[in-house]
Amino acid sequence: MKKMKPEVVIFDVDGVMTTGNFFYSSEGKMLKEFSVDDHDAILLLRPWVEVRFVTGDRKGFPISERRIVHDMKFPLDLVSTLKRADWISKNWDPNKVIYMGDGIFDNWVFKKVGYSICPADGYEMAKQSADYVTKNKGGNRAVGEACLHILKKFFKPYNPDQLPEQFHGSGEWSA
Repeated sequence: MKKMKPEVVIFDVDGVMTTGNFFYSSEGKMLKEFSVDDHDAILLLRPWVEVRFVTGDRKGFPISERRIVHDMKFPLDLVSTLKRADWISKNWDPNKVIYMGDGIFDNWVFKKVGYSICPADGYEMAKQSADYVTKNKGGNRAVGEACLHILKKFFKPYNPDQLPEQFHGSGEWSA
């Protein structure tokens, strides 16, 4: 079998980038819990492949948009889980897509893309359909683990003893 050459990695937000928990007040959805280190690992992928995010959470979109678009500087699309396979096919060659999801319907997406990843706490159906299941849970460094796996499997393994050239991590800023 010929080795896949991914062109895009798409991460679901809720349950993958976050714990999947929503925090409500009497005024509505207020907070989502994101993992601390995933952003730096995602930045390691940026030289190799396009990175995008997708969510089906219309009411929580402004929260995800704040983290993904404004803070991390990555594109975020609002697409229902039920329509993701069609959305992917419309925008990319599905055979060149890596998709990470955790939900009850993500197994359908997994069957349509070139490579699929599920966090350890994803739905059982998703885990059974995934090409790779992380040891970490969603919102708890699962995306970071997935990024390192993607680098090793498809590109160049991350060397923790050598910072990539011209790398600007999320903890780096100018005075």
